[in-house]
Amino acid sequence: MHRFVFSIFLCFAAIAPFLNCGVLADVVTCSGIVPMRYRNDKISITDFGGVGDGVTMNTKAFRVAIYRIEHLRRRGGTLLYIPPGEYLTESFNLTSHMTLYLARGAVIKATQDTRYWPLIAPLPSYGRGRERPGGRYMSFIHGDGLHDVIITGENGTIDGQGSVWWNMWRQRTLQFTRPHLIEFMNSKNIIISNVIFKNSPSWNIHPVYCSNVVIQYLTILAPPDSPNTDGIDPGDVGDHPDDKFDPNALPVVKDVTIKNVWGEKVQQAGSIHGLSNSPFTGICLSNINIHGGTTKGPRKTPWQCSDVSGGAVEVSPWPCSELTSASQTGACSIPF
Repeated sequence: MHRFVFSIFLCFAAIAPFLNCGVLADVVTCSGIVPMRYRNDKISITDFGGVGDGVTMNTKAFRVAIYRIEHLRRRGGTLLYIPPGEYLTESFNLTSHMTLYLARGAVIKATQDTRYWPLIAPLPSYGRGRERPGGRYMSFIHGDGLHDVIITGENGTIDGQGSVWWNMWRQRTLQFTRPHLIEFMNSKNIIISNVIFKNSPSWNIHPVYCSNVVIQYLTILAPPDSPNTDGIDPGDVGDHPDDKFDPNALPVVKDVTIKNVWGEKVQQAGSIHGLSNSPFTGICLSNINIHGGTTKGPRKTPWQCSDVSGGAVEVSPWPCSELTSASQTGACSIPF
């Protein structure tokens, strides 16, 4: 399987051009941009009828619990605790000022019945579904227009059970674009940490039009032949299926720090492509070791870059020249 072990502080601004990872005078670090908030108010999914037997459908429990968080608005937000067990559910939306906390041995497992995945509009900067015309399936765990959201725990698992989606992709029977495991849109102050992501239908983590996002201490698992199960993917900004997209909806991607990554049997080390009129800036890669794998043994997988600037320190395989210039190493001078 693909295996990525992440200790990543990912600070990026998409449509948020004034984000700065930190000023040394005040020593604001990337990981300190979004505080790991303590929530005094705590509830358990079992309080709302959640059953972790791997068979019972828990959609109502998740939706009612999150409705409670949204409408009671406890001071400082609320932590939703997922105890050990396998909790089968349809996709669901998060809300602001909440922590989704997975205990050790807890698994939130996506239903494989595609009839129960709602459709949402395509991204405005894309114009249509990425794989099929029309809309797209909502991500398994979704958030739009949120702030102060944390997904963390004791290395519990979020399992997309993606094989049904991979097979439809291979057989060309998809009706709409496949869902991601987690997507945040138009959101800020997000932390994703200490969780295992497994068998996503498509991209695992998709933050888009977001700012102040910290992603750290993750394990991401998928079979080597699973299609498009990217780990962390803010999007492919140059990929459009037709001319039905907003050409003015350009991304502003800056101050992205990726640190302490180990990957095995990885087919593509990294792909960082900006646009000629909207390049990615302030990119920092640090302490990254990516290994490919074939029947003939391990191999180094190349990076792909264009229209980017930044620096790289202790990266293998060595990344593209745009990220290794001596004049640009200041992008990696901010503390973590």
